[in-house]
Amino acid sequence: MRIVIAEDDPLLREGMALLLRAESLDVVAATGSPDAFLDAVDAGEPDVAIVDVRMPPTHTDEGIRAAVEARRRRPGLAVLVLSAHVERAFAGELLAGGADRLGYLLKERIGRVEQFLVALHRVAEGGTAIDPEVVTQLLTRGRRDRGLERLTARERDVLALMAEGLGNAAIAERLFVTHGAVHKHIRSIFAKLGLAPADRADRRVAAVLRYLEDARR
Repeated sequence: MRIVIAEDDPLLREGMALLLRAESLDVVAATGSPDAFLDAVDAGEPDVAIVDVRMPPTHTDEGIRAAVEARRRRPGLAVLVLSAHVERAFAGELLAGGADRLGYLLKERIGRVEQFLVALHRVAEGGTAIDPEVVTQLLTRGRRDRGLERLTARERDVLALMAEGLGNAAIAERLFVTHGAVHKHIRSIFAKLGLAPADRADRRVAAVLRYLEDARR
C-alpha cells in the first residue's frame, strides 16, 4: 500500500509516517501543504491519501478541496480525512460524490493505533470508515428528514454502524443480535427511507448520505 500524508502539524505528520512505516506500509510522501500534497499524488501514484481537513493558508477547507482534486487527478484514490473536531458540513461534502474508498476520522483516533489502522485498511480496500463520534452527532442533530424520524432506535444503531463501514456480520456481532435480525433492520431502513430495491451496496451508501445531507441543512 502506497500512502501520501497531508498534515501541516509536523509532529503529527512525522508521527503518522513513523507509525505506518513500522507497520511495513510504504509512505511515499509526508507533506505540509495542499500544493505539496497534490504534487506528491502526481509523482508518487499512491493508493491512499491521509489528509487533514484544515490546512494552510487559511486553515478552513483546503484539505477537503485538495482531497477532491486528488481524486479527480487519480480516480480510485482512497482518501482518509482527519479532523480535530466533528465538522458536519465537511463530512457531508466528503461523501457527497459517493462513499466508496472514503473515510472521515477524528484525530484523537490516531492514538488508538488499532482503530486507525483498521480504518485505513478499510478505505484502501474500497470501503467506508466514518468515525463513530461523527455518526453519533449526525444522527442526534439531523432529524428533519421524515424518513429518518421514522427509524426506531435499533434501526438508527444499525444505520450508524453501516456508516462506519461495517458489514452485516460485524453489525450483528457489535449489537449482539442475529445476522437475520440485522438483515431485517436494514430492509426496514431502506423501506422507511424510500430506497427502491437495487444493488445493496448502492442503497447502503444512499442511506448514509440521506442523514449526512439532512445534517448539513
